[in-house]
Amino acid sequence: MIPSDWTPHRRDDGELIGWIRPDGGGWLAVDLLGREITAATEWLDAEAALEDRGIGWLADPWMLEGEAPQPVRVRMVEVTPEHVVVKVDDYGDVSRHSQHIELPWPAPARLRQPQAGDPDGFTFTG
Repeated sequence: MIPSDWTPHRRDDGELIGWIRPDGGGWLAVDLLGREITAATEWLDAEAALEDRGIGWLADPWMLEGEAPQPVRVRMVEVTPEHVVVKVDDYGDVSRHSQHIELPWPAPARLRQPQAGDPDGFTFTG
């Protein structure tokens, strides 16, 4: 649940892109995964950080640790303040059934962006 002192921030088209919450004498920008993306700053800077981030980054591939011996490549299915649902990346194969994994919100640190050396699903490493 979103605390009552968090202010939703929306794009010009009304799409939610995050929240701004008080922090001491400043403001923190919080993205849709519930992660702080700024340190305490001015209100306009927090708005700018959310607008710069947008929502397109949610469509990128992500890595989920702890589900298998190596990190698993996943895609976002649903992101709400109640939970985050990801699916094992099916690489666009609509006939493939992909496992859905429900995570808490804010998203845990084990859901992360890919890093060098992560398995990519295209390269054979066996």
